[in-house]
Amino acid sequence: MIKKLVFFLISFVFFYNSNAQVYLDNVVDDESDLYAQTKQINQFFRRFNAEENKKGKRLYEGDKNFRDAELRADYLENLYDLENRNISSALVKEFTTSVNSTNSEQYIDFYDQNWYAEIDASFKYKGKDANVIMYMKIEKENLGYKWVISNIFFNEFDKLFYPDTSGTKAPHFIHPMSHEIRFMSLRKIFDRTNDLEYYSKKEFSPDYLSLFLFEIKNGNLIFNDVNDLKFHFLQVDGWYFEIQYFNRKGYNTGWLISNLLRVTDADKSNFKFK
Repeated sequence: MIKKLVFFLISFVFFYNSNAQVYLDNVVDDESDLYAQTKQINQFFRRFNAEENKKGKRLYEGDKNFRDAELRADYLENLYDLENRNISSALVKEFTTSVNSTNSEQYIDFYDQNWYAEIDASFKYKGKDANVIMYMKIEKENLGYKWVISNIFFNEFDKLFYPDTSGTKAPHFIHPMSHEIRFMSLRKIFDRTNDLEYYSKKEFSPDYLSLFLFEIKNGNLIFNDVNDLKFHFLQVDGWYFEIQYFNRKGYNTGWLISNLLRVTDADKSNFKFK
């Protein structure tokens, strides 16, 4: 009887320890996944700048590991969508060297205006389903900051202006002596609504944001939901990158760099986020 009891206790302890080890191993794996995920945008900033240790603890100026080059290099190598074949290892290395070289480091700043949120939103436009791209940026407000709409893109607006992209359309002009005949040609011009923009000044550019607000105020555009979200960064000299959220198993998940390009200042000025 005693032997059976001893055997039972030994078996129980072995079974408990084995299962406990499996449980602990799973917990360790889960925690590793948790630490590896870049779960929030603020965390992406901290990891990009090496202002957070590998266990997710915030680092502050004065800490020996704050913006440490070695820690930062490790982070920068893992802040990409590794399944994206358009981002080569050579490009990643070049970018890392560009932002993490001694005495020429570059960091990203949440309060800098040279980054933008892109929202893919669903609306009802005159009773029909429609998608609108909204660009948002951070703007200073008194003692704090806020998000504001900086621009939008809506295909229905785009179709309204300059439909002829071939460059073969006949020139449109109002004769320089039209003032002598009380601009009588305006009647003909305003009858041809498809061509109105060709009579505007050379610098004219359609203001889609004003049209967007106008249509909402008139009840023609009704917001439904946010479909998708990504962010564009123009803060790093000579580079453009965007980040998106990836929800999948493993370490390469969360907010990651999904596009990386070498660009000039002229290229940056052509982006339509502003």
